[in-house]
Amino acid sequence: MQHENILLEIKTHVAILTINRPKSLNSLNLQTLDELVQTVSKLENSADIKVVIITGTGEKAFVAGGDIAAMQPLKPMAAREVALKAQKLFNAIEFGKKVYLAAINGYALGGGCELAMACDIRIASTEAKLGQPEINLGIIPGWGGTQRLPRLVGKGKAKELMYTGNMVDAKQAEQIGLVNQVVKKEELLPKTLELAGQIAEKSQMAIRLIKEAVDNGLEMDTKNAFIYEADLFGLCFAGHDQKEGMQAFLEKRKAQWKDC
Repeated sequence: MQHENILLEIKTHVAILTINRPKSLNSLNLQTLDELVQTVSKLENSADIKVVIITGTGEKAFVAGGDIAAMQPLKPMAAREVALKAQKLFNAIEFGKKVYLAAINGYALGGGCELAMACDIRIASTEAKLGQPEINLGIIPGWGGTQRLPRLVGKGKAKELMYTGNMVDAKQAEQIGLVNQVVKKEELLPKTLELAGQIAEKSQMAIRLIKEAVDNGLEMDTKNAFIYEADLFGLCFAGHDQKEGMQAFLEKRKAQWKDC
């Protein structure tokens, strides 16, 4: 599948999805959103892919945001439809079967920050800057930012960032919980690939159930979330990997997981 704005490289059980619009700092226009929808769907349906790394071309930007020139003339209902399209895509990433890692190589602003927040884990280059600057355009974050940002950094800090439009550098982003770790720019992809490899070697059934427990459980009250967790814990015992993992532990050998 060839795309104009998306590059896709496949390594062992890991896909590297690169947004490739360097002249516009990898901003997301409608065509790029459509290409992302198609690519994510393809990866979700690939039995061989276990982890997806999302990054941007070049050193300046991960994704600098939505394409402002394309959005400026939109009518209200058209703008709403674009927001719903982006939200559906980012939800497919957050709640998808695969593990998604954001390798943030530069500016992750507006829609770019919202894309990164939809990923399971975020690794940032020391050069990265993140933020939701929509207030400076007279709009609000509309691609999931008003909901994901407070869940990651807390209500007060999220409001501060959205009310001011201020960016945070990589170190600040790590301190407030917006990114998981910060590495030197030349180490960004190697470190992200190393993490992807570690995750790809684990029981994919257990990985998937952990993802479901966390993402769905956060939307429940604590009582029901604990019951949900226990249900998924019990479900583990219906599969190959629990039996193999525990037997391997007792026999002091490496477990041989079964793809699911």
